[in-house]
Amino acid sequence: MTKARDLANLGNKTSLDEINDAYNAGALSNRNVIINGAMQVAQRGTSFTSNGYTMDRFRVANGSVGNITTTQESTNSPSGVSKYSMKVTATNTASLASSSDGWIRYVIETKDIENLTLSDTTKHFTVSFYVKCSDTGQSSIGVTSGNFSSAQYVSPFTIANADTWQRVSVAIPCSSLLSNVNGDYGLRLYWDIGAGTNYQTSSTNQWVTGGTYASSGNLQITGVNGRYLQITGVQLEVGDTATPFEHRSYGDELAKCQRYYQQVDRGSGIAPFTTAVYISLPYITTMRAIPTFGTTGALAVNDARVNAIQSTAHVTAYNPNISGSFIQLNNFSGLVQNSAVLMRGHAGTFVTLDAEL
Repeated sequence: MTKARDLANLGNKTSLDEINDAYNAGALSNRNVIINGAMQVAQRGTSFTSNGYTMDRFRVANGSVGNITTTQESTNSPSGVSKYSMKVTATNTASLASSSDGWIRYVIETKDIENLTLSDTTKHFTVSFYVKCSDTGQSSIGVTSGNFSSAQYVSPFTIANADTWQRVSVAIPCSSLLSNVNGDYGLRLYWDIGAGTNYQTSSTNQWVTGGTYASSGNLQITGVNGRYLQITGVQLEVGDTATPFEHRSYGDELAKCQRYYQQVDRGSGIAPFTTAVYISLPYITTMRAIPTFGTTGALAVNDARVNAIQSTAHVTAYNPNISGSFIQLNNFSGLVQNSAVLMRGHAGTFVTLDAEL
């Protein structure tokens, strides 16, 4: 049956199973606001031992109380949802301070929700995801306004069985507090892995303005050696019912992620000196904002006669915008001055462009 027919017939469905079949067939696509909820895009790598962005669009903080390892897992995922998941594992023992700020965080850009009327108190939106944990007990999902201190909604959930995938779904009433956004920050989602009491609340399943994102009484992940929390199939959609997880192609998800972060290993330009080059660097896609530039390692350039590799990676951008830039790469040797050059990655290295939230 065609998607058009699925859409036309959706209003005639009489049971939840029939509605789910229509969704799974592709009806009402693009309902999931989350980018890379299936954890399949990992431009930065697949294993991390420090705070920061890991799987694309998802950021981790250890709360400064212990060491963690974050990995993209490709085995033992929930059936029919995704091959991949994001796993955060504590690797040492440490005490949880009241000021500890440990989380997995996702930020939704304002442009992706500005038409959803989340301040209309007659409506709901639903957050759903699949979770697995090494231990049973309570955890929570927190949703906050982009301006963090303006509005928080924290919903605890129970991990009923250790080392077992389960789906969590939370229908959240829209609130007039969500009319307050902060620039590109629309909504923030938080999974607690080590929130201290400064960020905990017992006022759950209601909108508050107390600067919290976690429920009191949660399992502590960071600082408990070997304990882990694992998520995938993250979805946020309009309405008070979670629909089946929306699958999108890898190409679609990668292109969406590259609005916020991308890696470029090709460009052309000139060598004004024997030790430096100017490169015209077109982006893969238009970015959210003017990015921050870096490299993942030494780059290579070719002129008419030599193949030069940077002794150390260094990049400076000139008059960058959201679609391209001129950059200077230094720390070469032996280039022909004023010759045309081609930049390329060396041993899998890239120029990185970061416009994350």
